[in-house]
Amino acid sequence: MYEFFDIRGKVIAITGGTGVLGTSMVEYLAAHGAHVAVMARNEEKGNQLIKKVKDEGGEAMFLQTDVTNEDVLKQNARDIAEKYGTIDVLINGAGGNMPGATIGPNNNIFDLKMDDFRKVVDLNLMGTVMPTVVFAEYMVKAKKGNIVNISSASALRPLTRVAGYGAAKAAVTNFTKYMAGELATKFGESFRVNALCPGFFITEQNRTLLTNPDGSYSDRGNTIIAHTPFRRFGVPEDLLGTLHYLVSDASKFVTGTVAIVDGGFDAFSI
Repeated sequence: MYEFFDIRGKVIAITGGTGVLGTSMVEYLAAHGAHVAVMARNEEKGNQLIKKVKDEGGEAMFLQTDVTNEDVLKQNARDIAEKYGTIDVLINGAGGNMPGATIGPNNNIFDLKMDDFRKVVDLNLMGTVMPTVVFAEYMVKAKKGNIVNISSASALRPLTRVAGYGAAKAAVTNFTKYMAGELATKFGESFRVNALCPGFFITEQNRTLLTNPDGSYSDRGNTIIAHTPFRRFGVPEDLLGTLHYLVSDASKFVTGTVAIVDGGFDAFSI
């Protein structure tokens, strides 16, 4: 009997693990028997999440991190390896946007705040590159490893407004493919790097962009829904089946791919 989807006992580290999507991922993976190392900035949220996971019978630990600080990440990796003995999977879930890196409907490219643009690129791109390099070192020593980056619909084609975020996520997608080749050709077929590409999900960072204070959709929210064949935004649970596939042995011959979960947004035109 094949057990391709069995992730019991796998040690899975995730950055950005206390966000809306990250929390859902942590709870799901732990419920299916993985040992989850949650890395995020907010210690209070992290400890609350770990308590909930353990109360429900799962295994997890929390580490405060800064995905743009190599020394902090190295300590995180040491702590995880010391507790669980290995690191099987890294999910690069940390990311975010800033108002100054976006271009509103009444602005243009010359209103872009370069410092904010740089911060957004650092968080999303360097915040993926640095953990990847740090954790891949442990994986190479163990002779196996699996990395899942989080891309975005804005990486596949340029979307209005999100100039900085889209550029950074496009770079994450390119880096995903680069690292897939780099690790496999230099260290063997036991190394995989893929990206999970969510479409439009309402999170804390985009809620005010997609919805009005009364909960109805904003003009931009309505535009997105009109270009999404499923005619709705995603909910966190929509990502979990694809994530499970990517972190499990079911995808053991899959690397360098971008798995799109978007209700048809990328495929739709008018």
